[in-house]
Amino acid sequence: MSDLVVIVYPSEEKAEEVRQRLIKLQKEYLITINDAVIAVKTEAGAIKLNQLVNTTALGAASGSFWGLLIGVLFLNPIIGVALGAASGALGGALTDFGINDTFMKELAASIQPGNAALFVLIKNMTADKVLKEIKDSGGVVLKTSLDETKEQVLRDALAKAATTETPPQSAKLA
Repeated sequence: MSDLVVIVYPSEEKAEEVRQRLIKLQKEYLITINDAVIAVKTEAGAIKLNQLVNTTALGAASGSFWGLLIGVLFLNPIIGVALGAASGALGGALTDFGINDTFMKELAASIQPGNAALFVLIKNMTADKVLKEIKDSGGVVLKTSLDETKEQVLRDALAKAATTETPPQSAKLA
């Protein structure tokens, strides 16, 4: 079973920095991430999602390959590539894996404009080593599916760093 952790940061850059740290830790086999998305609330109030994987581009690439292959078989590779890319891009755009986009947009609506929420779906992790790496980044825990003990350890670790920085403002904490 995976755990969801949502941490609010004062900027998209700070959230991206933490996401890159987590990806580095994944390469060291200290954490397994199923999905990591940054939701940013613009000054106008719109929510922008910065996905880890662009499914539209992946779909277009794989669709182009299969379209070319089928096109070569039927002696019309150009049309095959075009149709394959279009259908692959459409399929990729309609594919959503990991954290539900609607859920992320609804939860990110509660943060202040300019702030960013890092959504991380964690399959497993070595908690003490991961916390050691991200605790100095600050941030405010918005929501987790961790048990109460683990959630409190995470909140305490991030709170220590937040005392040296200006914490992001959040409308609601869950």
